[in-house]
Amino acid sequence: MMKKLVIAVVGLLFLAPTLGLVTVGLVMNSAVIACLSSPGLTVGNVPDSLVVTTVNGERFTLNKKQLTHAATIITMGSRIEGVTRDGVQIAIMAALTESTLRQLANTGTYPESVSYPNDGNGSDHDSLGLFQMRPQSGWGSVAELMDPEYQAAAFFGGSSGPNYPSPRGLLDIPGWQSMGKGEAAQAVEVSAYPDRYNNYEPVAEKILATLTSSASTSSTTAASTTTPSMTSPPPTDAVTKSSRVVFPLPEGSWVHTGDFGPRIDPITGESAFHTGTDLAAADGTPILAAADGVVTVAEFSGGWGGLIVIEHHIDSTTVATAYAHMWQNGIHVRVGDRVIAGQHIGDVGSSGRSTGPHLHFEVRPGGTYAEAIDAAKWLNDHDAADLPEATAGAGCSATTGGTS
Repeated sequence: MMKKLVIAVVGLLFLAPTLGLVTVGLVMNSAVIACLSSPGLTVGNVPDSLVVTTVNGERFTLNKKQLTHAATIITMGSRIEGVTRDGVQIAIMAALTESTLRQLANTGTYPESVSYPNDGNGSDHDSLGLFQMRPQSGWGSVAELMDPEYQAAAFFGGSSGPNYPSPRGLLDIPGWQSMGKGEAAQAVEVSAYPDRYNNYEPVAEKILATLTSSASTSSTTAASTTTPSMTSPPPTDAVTKSSRVVFPLPEGSWVHTGDFGPRIDPITGESAFHTGTDLAAADGTPILAAADGVVTVAEFSGGWGGLIVIEHHIDSTTVATAYAHMWQNGIHVRVGDRVIAGQHIGDVGSSGRSTGPHLHFEVRPGGTYAEAIDAAKWLNDHDAADLPEATAGAGCSATTGGTS
């Protein structure tokens, strides 16, 4: 016995360095960390409504009941080990696509389903609930699937999921973290229309940003290209103080094409007021934060297309800068991110009401939703540029476009 013990001790001595390397490898491997972590999301107040816009430009309003179901999905995901923030967003995308975040009965196949709390009646085969899960496919009983918490747990799946090992939930899909979000949602739902989930990616991101109050631990970084969304700005005392102002595009990469003030709109041909300064640049040119600050808007919608707004504290006052017309994947920050002057926050695009790749840049003294002033003058006053300032009749070139 003693001889075996001595051999075991010697063996451990030889293995110790290797075990140490394995431990270090696990600690340093971000993919492993992301896989093992929970999203750390906390649901705050659920608003009465939320206006959202899909990738296809469809604009609609979610009511409090729909947002409450989204809150349930977020809460369930935050309790399950291995579900990242991206995983929660995928689940919301799936529920938006399948039911528009409604807990649907199906009286045509299961008349008893209407006796459970529901938001209306569906009619797709024998599908039920938020994720349109089918009892005949093994997702659960009618009673189970008419429970939003059960449906969310089933969608996330994993070894502790109610449907393990089949049908597969998100955690049961090998490599789901490296898939596109729509692709991952399709892998769980196995829909006959696999491409439709991507349409709701910005909607799901806006819901997440609106309902959650804490930072996530995600497989993506703060510079994720996932389309973020608008939420309420942080309180003024949270805005980073800054004295340095930089030009929002790299030197030599841009041409000044549009001034602040009255102009002829290049799209409608009618008289309009241009609220920013337009700087034409090649598609994909890095957009830089003009000063240290906190991101208060990061969304893709409407005439702005890809829009980022950052609040700064400069000269003892709060001022916001806005950057518009990025492509959906050209936004590299999220609401709540703290950025520094000159940080790469996005890429020049031509989305929204735009006739060519350019940056529409605005300055809004007072904060995110305040009225804009002449951005060229503001940059000049802060020694960040030597731009011509607004004159009567100034406007954007028809080849570079602008916003309304």
